[in-house]
Amino acid sequence: MIENLTLSQSNVQQFPSYIRLMLFDLSLRGHHPIYIRHLIEYWHKYNLLGNLDIVVLPQFLEEHKDVVNLAASYTQNAINFVAITSEEVAILNSRKPRIKRLMRNFQEWKIFCNYAKRLQATHGLLMYFDTCEIPLALGVKSPCEFSGIYFRPTFHYCQELTNYQPSRQDKIQQWRERVFLSRILRNSQLQNLFCLDPFAIKYINQYKGNTKAIHLPDPVEPITVSLDQSHQLKEKLGIELHRKIFLLFGAITSRKGVYQLLEAISLLSPEECQKLCLVLVGESGISADLETKIEKLCQVKPVQVIRRYEFIPDEEIPTYFRMIDVVLAPYQRHVGMSGILLLAAAAEKPVLSSNYGLMGEIVRRYQLGLTVDSTIPREIAQGLSQLLQTDLEQLYNRTRMKSFAEDNSAEAFAQIIFENIGVEQLDKSETKG
Repeated sequence: MIENLTLSQSNVQQFPSYIRLMLFDLSLRGHHPIYIRHLIEYWHKYNLLGNLDIVVLPQFLEEHKDVVNLAASYTQNAINFVAITSEEVAILNSRKPRIKRLMRNFQEWKIFCNYAKRLQATHGLLMYFDTCEIPLALGVKSPCEFSGIYFRPTFHYCQELTNYQPSRQDKIQQWRERVFLSRILRNSQLQNLFCLDPFAIKYINQYKGNTKAIHLPDPVEPITVSLDQSHQLKEKLGIELHRKIFLLFGAITSRKGVYQLLEAISLLSPEECQKLCLVLVGESGISADLETKIEKLCQVKPVQVIRRYEFIPDEEIPTYFRMIDVVLAPYQRHVGMSGILLLAAAAEKPVLSSNYGLMGEIVRRYQLGLTVDSTIPREIAQGLSQLLQTDLEQLYNRTRMKSFAEDNSAEAFAQIIFENIGVEQLDKSETKG
C-alpha cells in the first residue's frame, strides 16, 4: 500500500528543507532489516523533518513484521513501508548466474526509478549500491538525487591488505571496479557514496568527480543479555557443561565454510573433540547434506553438534553470542565486511576467521582473534586446537575489541547517513527517548 503520495504544499512552504526520502532495498536477509530498523529508530528519536518511504519486497512485510510494526507505532512520524507489486517481483531474475544477476541489476534500477517518481522522492538511498554499479556506469539517470551504501569494493586490496594475493579473476574484477567508479563518481545526481570498508575511502576519493566517499560504520548495538538468559538457552539446547561452545551463525551455506569446518573437526584428536560443542544456527538450503556429514562425524569423534536450521529473530541473536565461547567465520574468499565480527566484538568473544580480504584484515588490526586460510581444513583444525587448548583471553585484545564495537554504533550509522543527505530535525530542542 502506498500512502501520502502528494507532498503537502503547506509542509513545503512551512519547512523549505522538507525532504521526501526513499529507502530502496530489495533484499530480505542479513544486515538489510537491521539497517532499516536503525534508520527508523533514529528518525523517530530525533524527530526528523520529512517523509521516510521504505520500498521493499512484499515478503519483507511478512518476514520482518517487527520492523514494520516499529514504523507503524511511530504514528507522529511520516514513515511508510511500500511493497513493490507481485508483477514487479515476478520480473526480477535470480542473482545467479552472472548473466541473470546483470539483468536483475537493470531491473532493480528501473523499479527504483519508478517508485522514486510515484512517491515524489526528493532523495533516494540505495541500501545496496553494489547492485547498481553497471547501470550507473552506463549513464542511466535518476528521477531525483540519490546516495548509496557501497558494500564490497576490492580494487584497493592489493595496496591496503596484508599478504593479499589476487587471482586472475580478482584482478579482472578490480579493473572493472576502477572503470565503473571513474564514471559513476562523475554523476551529478549522486550526492553521497557511503562505504562500509574504512580502508577504501582514500582510494575512492582519489578519483575526480562530483561525489566523495564517506566511511559508514557497520552498526552493532551493545549486548546486554544477562548470564541467566544465556544459561537458559544453553540448557534449552542441551549443551554439555564441560565443552567450549563454537558458534557458526547466519545463513548456513557452503560459502560460510561449513564443509571445511566439519572436515577440520574430523582432524582433531578425540581429546580435543571431547571439549568442543559446535552450534550451527541459521537457515540452510543444504541441511540434508550437512546432516549426513554430521552424523558420520559424530560416529567417529566425540564432538557435540547442535543444529538450529531456521531464521533467528533479531531479539534472540544477542543471547546466542553471550552464551558461546568462540565465534566462527571460516568464510570462503569472502569479499567485504561481515556483521558477525561486530556481534563478536559487542559480546567480547574471540573469532576464528578467514585470513582473506577485509574480514581477515579487520581481525588482525583490531586483534579480534585468530585468522587462518579457511580454504584448507587442516589450518582451520590448527586454529580450533589452539582455541581449545589456550586461555581464550590470551588470543584477543579486549580493549581493541571494545573500541571496534563502539566505533560502529547504530547511532553513528544513522547519524552519518541522515546528516550527509541533509535531513533536519523538526524541533532540535526535543529528542525522544
